[in-house]
Amino acid sequence: MDKIIRIKLSPEAEEVYRYLNSKQAVSKLDKNMLRAINQKISLIKCNPHFGNPVAKHLIPSEYKIKYYIKNLFRVELPSYWRMLYTVVDGETEIEIIAFVLDIIDHNIYNKKFGYKKR
Repeated sequence: MDKIIRIKLSPEAEEVYRYLNSKQAVSKLDKNMLRAINQKISLIKCNPHFGNPVAKHLIPSEYKIKYYIKNLFRVELPSYWRMLYTVVDGETEIEIIAFVLDIIDHNIYNKKFGYKKR
């Protein structure tokens, strides 16, 4: 029996998703971003390990403290945005949850991971 894969959004990711949803009618960029996010979520539903795994020592402590995560995956989006998610066991033995932590632009991504501009 295959496991059910559910997608949940953190409050931060939910806020970005709702913002993009509200702006998609007037902004081509926001519409493309929303389409890309929905496409990536569909891919994650098919394969929860779809994204690029982030090395454990590179996971921002903010996520470890706030969400107690042990793994992190990165998915690239248009305009150098990133979607970050973790995979956890669901409430039942036949369920996996992909928990989207953040949908962020490149500058915020660099700050979270401690990358500096050159």
